[in-house]
Amino acid sequence: MIKPQAPDYPLFLQLSGRPVLVVGGGPVAQRRAQRMVESGAQVTVVSPWATEEIQEAARHGKLVWQPREFLDSDATGVWLIHACTGDSVVDDRVVALAEDLRVWAVRAANAQQSPAWTAITSHTVDGVQFAVNGGRDPRRAASLRDTIATLAAEGALPLRRHRQTVGKVYLVGAGPGDPDLMTVRARRLLSLADVVVTDRLAPVAALAALPAAVEIIDVGKAPGRHALPQDEINQLLIDQAHLGKVVIRFKGGDPFVLGRGGEEALACVQAGIAVEVVPGVTSAISVPAAAGIPVTHRGLSTSTLILSGHDGAEDVIRRAGATPADTTLLLLMGVRHLRETAAALIEAGRPATMPVAVIAHGWTRDQEVAAGTLATIATVVHDQNIGSPAVIVIGEVAALHAELGLLGQASADATHGALA
Repeated sequence: MIKPQAPDYPLFLQLSGRPVLVVGGGPVAQRRAQRMVESGAQVTVVSPWATEEIQEAARHGKLVWQPREFLDSDATGVWLIHACTGDSVVDDRVVALAEDLRVWAVRAANAQQSPAWTAITSHTVDGVQFAVNGGRDPRRAASLRDTIATLAAEGALPLRRHRQTVGKVYLVGAGPGDPDLMTVRARRLLSLADVVVTDRLAPVAALAALPAAVEIIDVGKAPGRHALPQDEINQLLIDQAHLGKVVIRFKGGDPFVLGRGGEEALACVQAGIAVEVVPGVTSAISVPAAAGIPVTHRGLSTSTLILSGHDGAEDVIRRAGATPADTTLLLLMGVRHLRETAAALIEAGRPATMPVAVIAHGWTRDQEVAAGTLATIATVVHDQNIGSPAVIVIGEVAALHAELGLLGQASADATHGALA
């Protein structure tokens, strides 16, 4: 009666600085040698011939290539051996010698007769590594590895650390409002968070699935109300990172487009905190698209200017005054001063009949659009009771909302239907 083979014992090896041996010089040996070089091992390849890649690596000092047949003495003093010649007689000899020396050996051509087996690996963020055996079936292991990598990329795996080490801040742009418009990287990093510092413009619905242990801090700002001054937000990020936590600064749109992400990044750098920016879909461009408005269009506009309307009409006129007449103006945070801004633009020479569209709560269920001209838009916005957050589009492209407006709305409806 044949005794069933016991399950493999999974183990990660720290090979950095340790001598290892690869016997063989073909494509399989090349892949094994490359992975061990990447792990920091001192790799020696023994084979009368070798692929161009192995020879190139040897020329650059990444490994040592001995262009000859295998000798028993090659196995002395190494920590791991890969037998990759494809010649069963030679591979048998290498594995048998490794057994005598009590050195683990991997026989690439015959997994069932190999003392050790190399798992299919996949790397993801924050040092998390997955290894899949697949029952010594490489193709099945690769398929499982790819599925796990996809789930990790989508933030669907519980990758959050439970042992805090060195803290880090991620400035994550989360897009204009719909969680489906978050980047893959944003979702993956969110699954690692110990603390999420969010604002009111971020798609906070994406936070609902986070574990209860993740601390969510709302520092959201609304017109006329600042929950936390910017300096205090900066210090909050620094303090949390100093505690060894993974801190996600969860911001609407893109953190470096009128989002004060640059200020937060500088504060972290000056405090010696590791910080990384993750770009997002900027509201300035994507919210007009939700209303079917391209910010440039052949024959209408070939340039755009993104402006903050927060400081009022004079600031807008000062910055927009030197732009070509066909430049599309995109105003963020400009609803409060819209009437004065529109009047000032007319006085500065823009036609009173120039089309304007105001898109509020873009890419959300509450999306609203007010369309008019510089002469009428303030009244239309007042009558429709439209408030912030909103993107204001000033230019001939705004008129395309009448023809293309349903395109963006249809996409939004389809997304919300899928999420419902």
